[in-house]
Amino acid sequence: MTNTEPARSFAGLGVAPELVDALAGQGIIEPFPIQALTIRDGLAGRDVCGKAKTGSGKTLAFGLPLIQRVETSRSNAGGKRVPLGLILVPTRELARQVADVLDPLAHIAGLRLTACYGGTGMDTQIKALEAGTDILVATPGRLIDLRQRGSADLGEVEVVVLDEADRMSDMGFMPQVEWLLRHLIKPHQTMLFSATLDGDVQRLVRHELTDPVHHEVQSAKQTVTAMGHRFIRVHQMDKVRVTAAICAGAERALVFCRTKRGADRLTDALRAEGVNARAIHGDLRQQMRERALKSFSDGRLPVLVATDVAARGLDVEGVDVVVHFDPPEDHKSYLHRSGRTARAGREGLAVTLLLWNEELEIERIQKRLGLSAPIVEMFSNDPRLRNLRSWDPATASVA
Repeated sequence: MTNTEPARSFAGLGVAPELVDALAGQGIIEPFPIQALTIRDGLAGRDVCGKAKTGSGKTLAFGLPLIQRVETSRSNAGGKRVPLGLILVPTRELARQVADVLDPLAHIAGLRLTACYGGTGMDTQIKALEAGTDILVATPGRLIDLRQRGSADLGEVEVVVLDEADRMSDMGFMPQVEWLLRHLIKPHQTMLFSATLDGDVQRLVRHELTDPVHHEVQSAKQTVTAMGHRFIRVHQMDKVRVTAAICAGAERALVFCRTKRGADRLTDALRAEGVNARAIHGDLRQQMRERALKSFSDGRLPVLVATDVAARGLDVEGVDVVVHFDPPEDHKSYLHRSGRTARAGREGLAVTLLLWNEELEIERIQKRLGLSAPIVEMFSNDPRLRNLRSWDPATASVA
């Protein structure tokens, strides 16, 4: 029977009616580009290599095919309920977010989903695995620990997803990922999603995917042009107050620092300036990280101060301003940080604060990104700071 549904609908891509209805109930009607490109191939069992930035809708792009294929396999399987689907992600925050998106859909399909990641007690996760699960979302390190304890049975895995593969490489997790893939027994479908496909990620594609179909959405150039960019030269003693002024004009601001100690210091300083801010970094207990992230996601916390590692994989809608309090190390870091805003077609703004001795490095980053934005000196009492989006730097005097 020929499917005459248009590909711009989830039903037209082959998504099961009950899942289509569930998505519609969440207000999700039309697939994003990466979903429209990859879901049909994922449902057909093809190995998929998807290139798209965070926030482009990748979770449903791999999650919907995985759920439907696992549902079919589970209905034909008997015995112990062990994972048939495996999703590897680089961070605990991303593991939690992927689970939050997919768990309601898995439940509709009659499947159990379990998330396993570090920073929380292992006993609860072991009990969940012992009770039986169909889909496992995990960080590589925690999954290796569970497997070596004999708590995670990967012998029946049929569908594997590698999400944010470039971030797993950047964070040094590629050896763990490769170790886990070597220990999968059954032939399996692999879907890999990444913002970049060079270096270790390309090697992973060559060695772990079989005749993959390649799909790409949004190049780095498109990512850059999807948002506004402001580069502001500040004075060291005035830097916190400038940040506070920017945050006061934003509904939801994400501020980046290089170090965990720096994030804590900035958070305290912003609070002293009357800004409701909380920090998120690796030294905080997982419960505190999740509480801060939930408050930020819900809109109750207007300012989140984060380190690069803690923010990897964060998928929060409605971030209107990203502030580089500490300038990024390179153009890739700038793209990753700034990509927390201007998501799913929305407008966004990236603001970089720099001292006089950091101008040369910022100019190099701009050149790599194809940007030509003036660096403008501002003080904390400058009224433009409260509405940087409406201020056109092309009409300002260049520092």
